[in-house]
Amino acid sequence: MGRRGYPPEFRRKVLDLVEAGRAVVDVARDLQISPESIYTWRRQDRIDKGLVAGLSSVEKAELTAAKRKIAELEAELAIHRRASELLGKVVPPKAVRGHLGDGR
Repeated sequence: MGRRGYPPEFRRKVLDLVEAGRAVVDVARDLQISPESIYTWRRQDRIDKGLVAGLSSVEKAELTAAKRKIAELEAELAIHRRASELLGKVVPPKAVRGHLGDGR
């Protein structure tokens, strides 16, 4: 089918069919989805249930959100650094006054 992002309800029903004894290749053919997708969903389901080691769906979502936030912050920092460079060329930094001893 070439589409991404099947709804969780659909994935659950597919996994229920496989758990009920239907062969992955038969379910994939009948629903016109990739058998690899079903195997991937089944593996993630087993991880989420604690049967197999790996990152749970919640942990993956948190990690994805954290990576996205880091990328945003790095982009923002790069903008600030570039602006600081440009401002430094336009407005020279104030000279540091030496101690003149005149009471100022």
